[in-house]
Amino acid sequence: MSATTFGFIFTGICLNALAQLLLKAGTNAVGAIHLTAENWLPTGLKLAAQLPILGGLTCYVVSVLVWIIGLSRVDVTIAYPMLSLGYIINAIGAWYFLGETVSAQRILAIVVIIVGVALLARS
Repeated sequence: MSATTFGFIFTGICLNALAQLLLKAGTNAVGAIHLTAENWLPTGLKLAAQLPILGGLTCYVVSVLVWIIGLSRVDVTIAYPMLSLGYIINAIGAWYFLGETVSAQRILAIVVIIVGVALLARS
């Protein structure tokens, strides 16, 4: 995989991870969501008014465009498993920006993912 192709794949993964973190930040501002027939519209409008949620959705759109460019240059059997890098980025981002706990078990899982992605990238 060329550096340019990896750049597209990795950028798509990072944008997807950023989208998740922004969506979570937006839902944190709103609180737990419990949809009913009576509150789905007001809840949807409240969510739509959250800038982090709008930013997250924008990141998703851009990530899909970048991902498509990356997919046009590499086999899906290489690209798709690389999405697991998003788990690592999200765990670090959730810990750093959202104050979420990263336990020893999660760290071990991240190490396993890193080893797997490294093996995959070398194939």
